[in-house]
Amino acid sequence: MGGFFGCASKKNCNKELFYGTDYLSHMGTKRGGIATVNKNEFHRKIHNLENAYFRSKFESDIDKLTGNMGIGVISDTDSQPILTHSHLGKFAVVTVGKIANIDELTQEAFKKNVHFSESSQGDINPSELVAILINQKGSFEEGISNAQVKIKGSCSMLVLTSTCIFAARDKLGRTPIIIGKGNSGFAASSESSTFSNLGFEADYFVGPNEIVKITPDGYEQVQAPGDKMQICSFLWVYYGYPVSSYEAINTEQVRYNCGTALAKRETSAANLVAGIPDSGIGHAIGFANESKIPYMRPYVKYTPTWPRSFMPQNQEMRDLVARMKLIPIREIIQGKHIIFCDDSVVRGTQLRDNTEILYEYGAKSVHMRIACPCLIHPCEFLNFSTSRSTLDLAGRKAICKIEGTEDTDLTDYAIDGSDKHEAMIAKIIDELSLTSLRYQKLDDLVAAIGMPKEKLCTHCWDASSYF
Repeated sequence: MGGFFGCASKKNCNKELFYGTDYLSHMGTKRGGIATVNKNEFHRKIHNLENAYFRSKFESDIDKLTGNMGIGVISDTDSQPILTHSHLGKFAVVTVGKIANIDELTQEAFKKNVHFSESSQGDINPSELVAILINQKGSFEEGISNAQVKIKGSCSMLVLTSTCIFAARDKLGRTPIIIGKGNSGFAASSESSTFSNLGFEADYFVGPNEIVKITPDGYEQVQAPGDKMQICSFLWVYYGYPVSSYEAINTEQVRYNCGTALAKRETSAANLVAGIPDSGIGHAIGFANESKIPYMRPYVKYTPTWPRSFMPQNQEMRDLVARMKLIPIREIIQGKHIIFCDDSVVRGTQLRDNTEILYEYGAKSVHMRIACPCLIHPCEFLNFSTSRSTLDLAGRKAICKIEGTEDTDLTDYAIDGSDKHEAMIAKIIDELSLTSLRYQKLDDLVAAIGMPKEKLCTHCWDASSYF
């Protein structure tokens, strides 16, 4: 998915920018980048993160990235920030999201004899396309608004100029932007968790389609927010760091709420409740508190020498990393009936491996409880599950086996309790060798978040969304 951080300060802000961007390392998989401006002079560094952590790549650069304003990004695929010379002046752009109509917008640019110099794995770099859309107008404010109007899907951005930073949230607010206030300036981030240790307090949640101008002295609204929102529900379930809040709703609290909702529907007896580290832990604690079943840790996560499991781009290596990082504790597992909570089941490969280990270590039964509904639609708006084919999703794979075809109506499969939904669950249980499996009801997830359903994007579960 990726994330960004920007800072406008009355003093040199490179340290805040370095650590603020580093705090987003859980959000992206491939590249990191920082751009700063100092007296109209721009500095930029971009590094590949596939085989190393952000800090190790950027520590030697940070003293060269001087300036009182800057932007940083952790990116899924693209080399960012993009640095552009134009009639508006020199500026840098970072983006988060997925431009669904990128091919259409690219062809429009070609018809105007516009060329692209940056590439994303051989394709058009979305951030450069955004820069081109900005350059089509006579001011930064008009140009950013032009990009928001023309882009379908999701694209939030930070635009660094010689005098300010513009923070612009995507049209339907699928990705968040939070403004932080500090003693010497202001920051903008896709995650509020970046603020606390850097001396910032969350001061304002940017609305969908809103544009905010940030300087060392404050921030002002350039474009008012729109009246429609569809923020990604998966931010609370999985993506977000526990400390972060979106729309003033804390991630960890939502995960407790999800676990509580699952526990209220529980019918199986168990000796202990556990969570798959890390994002499953909050769900499991909420489940344990509600059910009064003891919370314990049959797995301990070992991280010092292993990268994030979704970072390696080879799927076989991702699975290996995920398995090697979790060390089982036989004394807690052996002879036990275990309820395991996790944020989601995407492909199911890692969950199957974890289940096999539990049985190898003597578990009597393994009951899996998932904090969100079954994923049956690839994400159209953020870079989640889009690199996988539809049939890589465990739910769709099960449906295909039931129907004998990829082309089928999914409506009934998305309805918890329907005959087709139960058949899908039974097929997944068999595939993953579980004793039982229960997904969160969509209504319970919406209630756990605490926002109206129409303001949440739930596309990957029920295909309910719009561009």
